[in-house]
Amino acid sequence: MGFTIDGFLDAVDLKEVGAGRYVAGNIDTGHFVVFGGQLLAQSIMAAHASQEGKAVKTLHTVFARAASPAKPVEIAVERLHNGRALASCTVTVSQGERLCARSMVLLSADEPDFVRHADRPATPSSPLKATRRRPQDDGGWEIRVVDGVDTDDPDAVGPAELDVWTRCAGAPTDRTTAQALLAYATDGFLIGTAMRPHKGVGQVMAHKAISTGVLSHTITFHEPFSAADWLLLEHSSPYAGHGRGYGRADVFTEDGRLVASFVQDNMIRAMPEGSSGL
Repeated sequence: MGFTIDGFLDAVDLKEVGAGRYVAGNIDTGHFVVFGGQLLAQSIMAAHASQEGKAVKTLHTVFARAASPAKPVEIAVERLHNGRALASCTVTVSQGERLCARSMVLLSADEPDFVRHADRPATPSSPLKATRRRPQDDGGWEIRVVDGVDTDDPDAVGPAELDVWTRCAGAPTDRTTAQALLAYATDGFLIGTAMRPHKGVGQVMAHKAISTGVLSHTITFHEPFSAADWLLLEHSSPYAGHGRGYGRADVFTEDGRLVASFVQDNMIRAMPEGSSGL
């Protein structure tokens, strides 16, 4: 169980069952719900289908209900507009009558610069000096955390910031799959980032003493990149309250190019009394 490149590619290999309609399997992560990053990745692949000359620019997803890993997901695409430089669509993920997620997707053709500027990483770091959190020697997903931050530890208090290096050494080279892989990777760190300033709170408590979940996630792609190379995810959470958290991040290549940005609304609240956490 867990992430593998082969498992990911199987899940994003959408089977067309009608006009704008697809069926796909799930990545076996060993959890009782489908990881939201999988639905982001599948939505990118579905939106891009039949869009020659354009790539996904921005994906905004609202997670309405959890999806079960025991059933395939059904994906429906509705085209809103398809012009020379821009296109848009909605992507709906469901399981039978259960609507799980819906995305608004903007696609864009590459155009020449008129103006250009881009941020650089706030703090220089190197993946070689970061702490291995998820080592992979089989071409899978590797994660390294800057300064050894442990968001699982309820007693490890720090600022609401988290820098993570990630790569999938065996990733395909095409642009759409790279976007899907990065979207998958961006879903999992901003809740832990929001927990960092609060003593007695850590991700190890999720689904046990704390109810957590991603409510919405928006990712914007700025430049092409390779998911097989190291990417730095610079997270910060400027606000948490009322049972909710908000976070944002920028994604940089190892040489400091800004290639994507994302924001997330999430839920962080006490587990309701008597709940099993399922």
